[in-house]
Amino acid sequence: MFEALSERLQKAFRTLRGHGHLTETELHDGLREVRLALLEADVHLSVVRDLIERVRGRAAAEEILRSLTPGQQVVKLLRDEMIAILRQEGDADRLRTASVPPTVILMTGLQGSGKTTTAAKLARRLKAQGRSP
Repeated sequence: MFEALSERLQKAFRTLRGHGHLTETELHDGLREVRLALLEADVHLSVVRDLIERVRGRAAAEEILRSLTPGQQVVKLLRDEMIAILRQEGDADRLRTASVPPTVILMTGLQGSGKTTTAAKLARRLKAQGRSP
C-alpha cells in the first residue's frame, strides 16, 4: 500500500517538477493526481480536501506560478502541509498516558508495517521518561 502511494506521489511530483513554467492547469492536474493518490491510500476525504485547498491557497498567495522553480515550490508546499497535519501542532512530542497504569494504545496496520517495532520504541521512550508503559 505504501509503495503504491509513494509511486503515485512521485509520479505527480515528477509531473509538477518537469515544467520550467507551471500553468494554472498544470497545477490543477498535479494536485488532482496527489488527491487521487491519497484517496486511493484511504486517507480521509476531509483531510485530503483540506490539504489540497491549503496548498492551492498558499500557491496562489506566494505567486508560485511565477517563480523560477514552480514545480519544486509546489512539492515543498505539499510536504510542509503534510508535516503540519501529521505533527498535530502542540502535541507533537507528547504522548498522553493513563493516570493509573497501564496505558492502552491500539496499534493497527498492515502486516510488516512496523507495529511491533513502534510499540517497543514507545515502551522504551516511556520507560526513559520514568512513566510506566
